Amino acid sequence: MKAYLYLPFLILFAAFQSVQVYAQDTENKPLPSVWTIEQCIDYAKQHNIQVNTLQLNRQSAEQDLIAAQGSKIPSLSAAVASTFNNANNNAAGNGTLVNQLVNSETYSVTSSIVLWNDHYINNNIRQQNLLTQSASLSVLQTQNNLTLSITQAYLNILLAKENEQYITDLVNTTTASVHQGQMLFDAGSIAKTSLLQLQAQLASDNYLLVQVQNTIRQNILALKQLLQLPSQTPFDITKPASIKTSSTIDELQIAQQTALNNFPEIKMGKLGVDIAALDIAKAKANFKPVLKASGAFGSGYNDVFTNNTSPKTGYFAQTGNNFYQNLGVTLSIPIFSQRVNKTNLEKTNIAYKQANLNLQNNQLILTQAVEQAYLNTINARQAYDAANQQLISAIESYRIVNAELKLGAINSYDLLQQRNQYVQAVQVFTQAKYIAVLQQKIYEFYIGKPVTL
Repeated sequence: MKAYLYLPFLILFAAFQSVQVYAQDTENKPLPSVWTIEQCIDYAKQHNIQVNTLQLNRQSAEQDLIAAQGSKIPSLSAAVASTFNNANNNAAGNGTLVNQLVNSETYSVTSSIVLWNDHYINNNIRQQNLLTQSASLSVLQTQNNLTLSITQAYLNILLAKENEQYITDLVNTTTASVHQGQMLFDAGSIAKTSLLQLQAQLASDNYLLVQVQNTIRQNILALKQLLQLPSQTPFDITKPASIKTSSTIDELQIAQQTALNNFPEIKMGKLGVDIAALDIAKAKANFKPVLKASGAFGSGYNDVFTNNTSPKTGYFAQTGNNFYQNLGVTLSIPIFSQRVNKTNLEKTNIAYKQANLNLQNNQLILTQAVEQAYLNTINARQAYDAANQQLISAIESYRIVNAELKLGAINSYDLLQQRNQYVQAVQVFTQAKYIAVLQQKIYEFYIGKPVTL
């Protein structure tokens, strides 16, 4: 064969190998060591055990739907039976018993289909379809809960890291103050107690820095466990270029209506009402007659192995002579079911009322959660603005005090007093900023905005 005739096969082989290599690379793609919040959320949605369990439940519901649809198709079964019977038979018909070993074989094919059952099958198909949709919404609901949990854990890490940054700056400033105090003490400008106060403050700042670093490690571990990553996986997060709060906020009524229209809890509640209504229809169908059609055909063959007193008939002759067909219609009419059907109907009516109450409860809980998120956002923004003004004043006061200390105009006690006010202002501001961002992200999530930083 010419070499060019191999070319199409070589191209197909190379393409197949490329697809395999790409699939392996995609499947074995290493995890990043530094994660953005979007990567955390996407990874959790795909790999979380609870989410994947709900995905399997959804697949199971899909199979139930396919099985329900199959109820409209006629059933078909085949049977082959072979039996051996050893007994004393009146084979000759004259009263004389003869011991015979007889083999009997039967072959049959049967089929049946429901012609009418008050739409029970159709209602069951509709119900299974709704259950499949509800299972899909359960996946989305869990993913939403994961998104909010990951957002809070991610911001906790950013808060701790920002605390580490300003405490590190604080340690550097205190170190410089100790150095300055040492020079003043050596020059005889301050007392020994003032220098010791500065040194004690430096030790306290270093201890505070260690605590914050421990908090960072704990918060990183919390997020890592939330993502269900192996313990040996290196993990850290990306710090956004800036963390800012929005100056605008959507109206509460608009946010509540958007959440009611889009959140899976409400959709699942509405599906629950429809599913309960179909349960009522199915329960009512049990009071109605059921009409079925059935058909069968088959044949049989007998063979006497011992003491045969009759002429032997061939296999095909027997199966041909014994071939039969039947077709029938069965009407089943329920008359008395020991109140089982009546009880089932009453219970489905109760379940329907409960489903409506569950829907109302879900709507109430969601609207209250949105309203709480709205108030939390407003309160957090006001606290952030107040903390920002306080920090501006504290920074300026602390700058002035440090300058006065260098000139010897104040003692170390006054410096430490002003410094403590500065530290408190920074802590309040940093915490207020991240609380404001978190509450804003939660409120925006209710109105359908994806979480980004």
